[in-house]
Amino acid sequence: MTARPRPAWLLLAATLLGWLSALALTIEDFKLLKDPSYRPSCSINPVLSCGSVMATDQASVFGFPNPIIGAVGFSVAVTIAVLAVAGVGLPRWFWGGLGIGLVAGMGFIFWLIFQSLYRIGALCPYCMVVWTITPICLAVVVDHLWGGARGIAGIIAQWRWTVVVVYYAVVLLLVFLKFQDYWLSLF
Repeated sequence: MTARPRPAWLLLAATLLGWLSALALTIEDFKLLKDPSYRPSCSINPVLSCGSVMATDQASVFGFPNPIIGAVGFSVAVTIAVLAVAGVGLPRWFWGGLGIGLVAGMGFIFWLIFQSLYRIGALCPYCMVVWTITPICLAVVVDHLWGGARGIAGIIAQWRWTVVVVYYAVVLLLVFLKFQDYWLSLF
């Protein structure tokens, strides 16, 4: 299956942004591990504070820093996106594997959003970049796999961008409601 050029470029841009965010957060995390007094560049204020997020158990669910998962996963996705931009046809199962990885990533993101909002009480800016671009990547892959299909798969592909917009709206609403006192104090 050869990807159409425009979605392939969108996938490349999004996966590169995700990889750079995960890599930056990994570097910040290693600096913090080496020097506990280090203040990460992404710790901007009490709400936007990756330092306070990185200090929690949730930041290393599998025994190592979570951003390593993103750095590895996005490096695979970037490679696939580069091949897609180059016009290389990849088997359907390959694209399906990327889709499964992105669905698993979204499941982890849902958990991380809940943890950030309701357990940790802080937001990581680099993490939020990943929260933002992963649904875009998934929408591109869904369209590639199921665009023009009939039945439920076709309906999912047809409504993919609506689902992404609803996801953004819900996350923005939850972030606003959780930290509304802070956001309103800025005005």
